[in-house]
Amino acid sequence: MGTLKITRKGGFGGFGLSKSRVESTGEQSMSALSAADRAKVEALFQNPKAHQGSGKQSDSFHYVITRTQNGKEQTVTVHESAVPEALRACVTDRLK
Repeated sequence: MGTLKITRKGGFGGFGLSKSRVESTGEQSMSALSAADRAKVEALFQNPKAHQGSGKQSDSFHYVITRTQNGKEQTVTVHESAVPEALRACVTDRLK
């Protein structure tokens, strides 16, 4: 099923952006997710624009999720509210 790579960016402190000293990343195996969470992840990749949020949420986080499927890497960027809790929970902060 593969592994998802997750990066959290933004928020009040601008975490994960080019000048940030904090990197927020994690990995999660698709097989470790519940069927409901796997379906949510699939929906994110099928229609990422529906999960991007509005530009008015300047202090919110966005998540960059990457997977490899059929030998091709796919990446989506979605608003934090669309990300299943199991993926948000695997992200940890580290100093660069």
